[in-house]
Amino acid sequence: MYLSQLIQSLAVFRAEGDLNVNVTDIVIDSRQIKPGDLFVAIRGHQSDGHRYISKAIENGAVAVVAEESLLLDVPLLIVPDSRRAMAHLAATFYGHPSRELKLIGVTGTNGKTTTTHLIEHLLHTAHKEVGLIGTIGMRFGGQTQPVRNTTPDAQDLQKGFRMMKEAGCEYAVMEVSSHALDMGRTRGSFFQYAIFTNLTQDHLDYHKTMGAYREAKGLLFSQLNMNNVAILNQDDVASDYFAHITSAQVITYGIEKKADVRAENIRVSASGTHFTLKTFRGDISVSMKMIGKFNVYNVLAATCVALAEGLSLEQIRDGLASLSGVPGRFELVETGQNFATIVDYAHTPDSLKNALETILEFSTGKVFTVVGCGGDRDREKRPLMAKMALAYSDLTIFTTDNPRSEDPKQILADMTEGLTDEEFKMIEDRKQAIQTAMQSASDGDIVFIAGKGHETYQEVNGVRYHFDDREVAKLARS
Repeated sequence: MYLSQLIQSLAVFRAEGDLNVNVTDIVIDSRQIKPGDLFVAIRGHQSDGHRYISKAIENGAVAVVAEESLLLDVPLLIVPDSRRAMAHLAATFYGHPSRELKLIGVTGTNGKTTTTHLIEHLLHTAHKEVGLIGTIGMRFGGQTQPVRNTTPDAQDLQKGFRMMKEAGCEYAVMEVSSHALDMGRTRGSFFQYAIFTNLTQDHLDYHKTMGAYREAKGLLFSQLNMNNVAILNQDDVASDYFAHITSAQVITYGIEKKADVRAENIRVSASGTHFTLKTFRGDISVSMKMIGKFNVYNVLAATCVALAEGLSLEQIRDGLASLSGVPGRFELVETGQNFATIVDYAHTPDSLKNALETILEFSTGKVFTVVGCGGDRDREKRPLMAKMALAYSDLTIFTTDNPRSEDPKQILADMTEGLTDEEFKMIEDRKQAIQTAMQSASDGDIVFIAGKGHETYQEVNGVRYHFDDREVAKLARS
């Protein structure tokens, strides 16, 4: 596409140089530039793309988008906000692919990954082609590609949507993080459905207050129109705010309060969960292998989409029965031992509480919890995580998670401030911590390993080393 055509999507810009150049792709990382690409210089939290314009041109960029006037040998578009401009340019370059898909966005503190997987699974059982974007990467057409963020940047999103459409997908289901919404990564994406799971403390290192965190989530719902659908957790007070700011039709779900889709008579065991699904289309009994009340909420959210897309109650029931679970989400790890080992992504006080409460519903022995907190993230939640683990466990072992650039000892000190040594064990090495828990457990006990879930790495000082909680647990007593 010629740059002169591409810029028609922008309302405010100043052009310098000949715009009659052909653009083959849009890129924000100068290291990934190929001849023919348009380089967009983004001002980020850790780096400024304007510093790498020369490198981008050296690598073959035929034009540049920036927020300041520069003397360049290639055409330059000067815009007030290059990140915002990039979203419009990318959507135009790829032909607004989200308009050709039924785009389903899931936001909330906890449950995004499980809910997107549930939606994907239910639609697949109804013989629908679905693309998925989230913590596992970008998956469609039998292939999975890695992504740099849970919700990719705008140009990667639009490119992904186009590839999904060309692969025959009718739907795209994606996790939408509060960071992505605040940074404008989803601008240019047209959502048919927006789902809210819950709002509890997380990411205050970025948003500073719970009010700002809620408002960031609200951006997903405020962009919907009357032809779209907002699916809201009626049991979470934040849903009132989202319902107020959206023009979309609303479907509610819940357990405690009156809602359009509800679960009653919930029974949780070590082998699964059973409940009565009550909907505006009728009622049906559901049995699933997924464990816990928190997973019932995720199922209700996915059910709302399935019903809106015309799936029958029988299709939903059978689809839920056929799903064994989501990797790293309350995943039962077979270790050959006479006790249970569960790995979960729980990394907030609320998700840790939900998981441990579920474990206590079916536990017949002691509960051993291994948990840490990530570095360079919300420090306020660290003591809350520790107290939650101690409240629901017979033995808690505090350890590292992904320390990133922080000193693990400082993270552990933040978690255990004010606690006495008699209440817990502190083992900095995560492998050793897991081994200690596994060696301490006996008949009927449960070892719960929290925080990393599906992740297959541990990040220390900017380097990712292979580390999988499930692998370590399996080898711990072999």
